[in-house]
Amino acid sequence: MDRVKLGALGLGLLALVGVGLWWFKIHDCSVRLSIEAGVAALREAGPWAFFSAYALLPALGFPISVFNLTAASAFAEQMGMAGVIAAAGAAIAVNLVLTYWLARHALRPWLERLVSRSKYKIPVVADADHAEITLLLRITPGPPFFLQSYLLGLAGVRFLPYLWISWVISIVYATGFIVFGDAILHGKGMVAFYGLSGLFAVGLIVHLLRRHYGKKRT
Repeated sequence: MDRVKLGALGLGLLALVGVGLWWFKIHDCSVRLSIEAGVAALREAGPWAFFSAYALLPALGFPISVFNLTAASAFAEQMGMAGVIAAAGAAIAVNLVLTYWLARHALRPWLERLVSRSKYKIPVVADADHAEITLLLRITPGPPFFLQSYLLGLAGVRFLPYLWISWVISIVYATGFIVFGDAILHGKGMVAFYGLSGLFAVGLIVHLLRRHYGKKRT
């Protein structure tokens, strides 16, 4: 029965994709032109608005990858690629500080009540494990970026290991996605390949780290 449901779900998704492609075709819509129009709107809003949103909106659950994939296409010409990556790094730092403060102080009573109504418990982390837990959570696929930050704040991880480990891992990923997103939108095949290769290399390192620390904790 589960296989039947899974097959039906797959067919349903394929049907939705087909309907979507048909709609784009009959309405003469271009995905590329739509993306370029969106990037132009971001460029018109300006880097201050964009990177302020980058710093604040992920704390509310907005996908940080959206900012990474569009940042260079919108502002590399104005700021340079290094400037875009530096601004992204600053935005990530602000976001990490903000989400830590929300989890540890401003929203803690509400978050504790929310967790208490579920089947989960707020983890208690030994002081000696703060850095390792931060690293493990940041390299574990699944939990969204903002949720990882809230979990670490609720768990009482010290601010400094939380900040520097989270920031280093985040900016490495962000750099790869920024370069890759700019290359894809501008048709730079070789640059896109380098960016994707960098992301694969980071993914391999993350996999090896996860295996190492998983065995260690076992």
